[in-house]
Amino acid sequence: MDWMPVLLCGLSVPISLFMWLGNVAFSKFWSNGHEELQVISPARWLFSTLAPLALMLVALRRRSVNKSGAVLGIIVAFALSIASHPFFASLVVFFFSSSRATKFRAHSKRKFEHDFKEGEGQRNWVQVLCNGGMATQLALLYLLDCGSGERAIDFAREYRSSWLGIAVMSSFACCNGDTWSSELGSVLSSKDPISIISWRRVPRGTNGGISLIGVLVSLLGGLLVGLGYFVTVRYTIDAKMLLVSPPQWPIILYGGLAGLFGSLLDSVLGGLLQFSGINEQGKIVDAPGKGVRHVSGLRILDNHSVNLISSIVMGVTMPLLAQKFWPMR
Repeated sequence: MDWMPVLLCGLSVPISLFMWLGNVAFSKFWSNGHEELQVISPARWLFSTLAPLALMLVALRRRSVNKSGAVLGIIVAFALSIASHPFFASLVVFFFSSSRATKFRAHSKRKFEHDFKEGEGQRNWVQVLCNGGMATQLALLYLLDCGSGERAIDFAREYRSSWLGIAVMSSFACCNGDTWSSELGSVLSSKDPISIISWRRVPRGTNGGISLIGVLVSLLGGLLVGLGYFVTVRYTIDAKMLLVSPPQWPIILYGGLAGLFGSLLDSVLGGLLQFSGINEQGKIVDAPGKGVRHVSGLRILDNHSVNLISSIVMGVTMPLLAQKFWPMR
């Protein structure tokens, strides 16, 4: 594996050059009778090739993803980076902070989670798709509609890019808030959680179970993604553009709201549509079976589906909220 980083770094240069030449050739072909197509700079192609490769290599070494998750992760990271660097920053913040949360006090989680050992916290391609699929689609829409590049949040002059920017950030903030809530809240809280459906105490690890600490850390997880987006905007957008744009700091608050509301929505869906039972060893399982006592929910959705639905809802609703309350210049 020691030669792999050198090989991939070496390949990233010709790959990015090939894509840039393809971009130039296609722009010449497209401009014949059409509106001129944007030509993305070679430096951006190189960064958008090299950075995702480096990100997934680090993730593989830290056992945060398996091979299938790394392959799809490279595609997701490439799409986000070529569209807008704040999108890529949101992914990086979500990925590493949620991975740390998943591995936090792993010995405690093994006591009540039946399938915790599966992959030892590694994300596979299904998890990458459900957590990053919505944001990737939005990034591709941004690339097609607004072009490649960074733009300030300004609903008056840049409505579509602002809408899509907040949507991408909110999608990742939702996933991060939910991960922090479930992974940290379950081991930091001194008491068993309360079902958001029945308001009765349920065993740790039960879908739909919430705690005060879990709710608070979901807010913090979303705030962290919003902060990553804000910092990247500050350092990648021209200072003159920022001077004539509205304040950008509210993006941090909207990240926190997306993390909080996304986590609560995830809990409601999980409490209603995910099966939770407790087996003879006292561990939470997600399917009925011999010796399994039903605790809550119906066997309609799994955890991946709930994550995907929550990220879609937050990716659509948060921009609608932001456009009404975003401060004017």
